[in-house]
Amino acid sequence: MRPAFAVGLVFAGCCSNVIFLELLARKHPGCGNIVTFAQFLFIAVEGFLFEADLGRKRPAIPIRYYAVMVTMFFTVSVVNNYALNLNIAMPLHMIFRSGSLIANMILGIIILKKRYSIFKYTSIALVSVGIFVCTFMSAKQVTSQSSSTENDGFQAFAWWLLGKYSIGALTFALLMSARMGIFQETLYKQFGKHSKEALFYNHALPLPGFIFLASDIYDHAVLFNNSELYQVPVIGVTVPIMWFYLLMNVITQYVCIRGVFILTTECASLTVTLVVTLRKFVSLIFSILYFQNPFTLWHWLGTLFVFTGTLLYTEVWNNLGAAKGQPQKEKKN
Repeated sequence: MRPAFAVGLVFAGCCSNVIFLELLARKHPGCGNIVTFAQFLFIAVEGFLFEADLGRKRPAIPIRYYAVMVTMFFTVSVVNNYALNLNIAMPLHMIFRSGSLIANMILGIIILKKRYSIFKYTSIALVSVGIFVCTFMSAKQVTSQSSSTENDGFQAFAWWLLGKYSIGALTFALLMSARMGIFQETLYKQFGKHSKEALFYNHALPLPGFIFLASDIYDHAVLFNNSELYQVPVIGVTVPIMWFYLLMNVITQYVCIRGVFILTTECASLTVTLVVTLRKFVSLIFSILYFQNPFTLWHWLGTLFVFTGTLLYTEVWNNLGAAKGQPQKEKKN
């Protein structure tokens, strides 16, 4: 019952979170910093009250390790927000970040000297091809919209990659996120798993860093105040609609993270990975259909490669086959 409840939280929280994020980004593409600050503040306050016990509970993992982790986490969040401000469509943003498993695998080979099966290496190729296809085709679309002159596909791709830095930003965030995952893995092996504690410190310690973004956050707060008024259903309170979107984004982000946390404590990592992958696919489809984002046949092909490669990485089919064979073995015994 508890895992099923967690799956419901993940799909309800994460998918609806993407909706409100896109509503915010479509109106004010550069609002990523105020969104991130609100999410960090909400989770930090909740963790301070219920996890840190108003600061009276000592952390199981030394603060100096959290400082390193937080630097990576904060950098990834800011860079992802920066990428959203560089004319990247939300579907492409979600597809690109689906390569996190593969980035983690590559860094695991380099840093931890791990070795994997042929199926996992094949998944790298599939995801890499899928991301390249989607990036290549989206580059052509962005270029055609911003310039009346015609460029071939390679020139468009090079213009977007080098001139706008958007794909470079996403690549950096992808690799930094994978490096953070490896760092967390080594910490958990040494000190034990403390996911809820890590969630609190990852969101509380970076808060002073938002001082450097205070001007941008204030400017967008003013823009939010000047947005059209919206009457909240049920309670009947009238607020600027951008603040309503932000509030719903923060709440759904919390629901999403809590769902993932419950899954990690109740299910195997394979199950968690599969649920998150399917959630990304559902979010992607909804974003395309509801917001009518441009998506060609080539984009669908790239998407198929990405998600097939991700499922191949988790060895879903092998595990399903083993599960089917298990009852037969029991009958023979």
